[in-house]
Amino acid sequence: MSDVRHVLVLPDRDGAEEVVEALRERFGVKEEPQVVRDALAGEDDAEDAQWLVVLRDEAGRLDPGELDAFVGEWEGWREEP
Repeated sequence: MSDVRHVLVLPDRDGAEEVVEALRERFGVKEEPQVVRDALAGEDDAEDAQWLVVLRDEAGRLDPGELDAFVGEWEGWREEP
């Protein structure tokens, strides 16, 4: 079993929470993705934070290209971990 993870970057918390719900519906994700606030370097203001949705994909069944397009619907993107 490999430790494959996808990191989806969103501009706000609401978007990150919507993405988590939509992952379940669209991709059948059963394991709860981790939502993490990622403050930009040197910034304390929550307005200057990005939100990460970290998704484990040990079976490697999620297509990175599909995830790119999916998260783009919330003005986000997928990062390589």
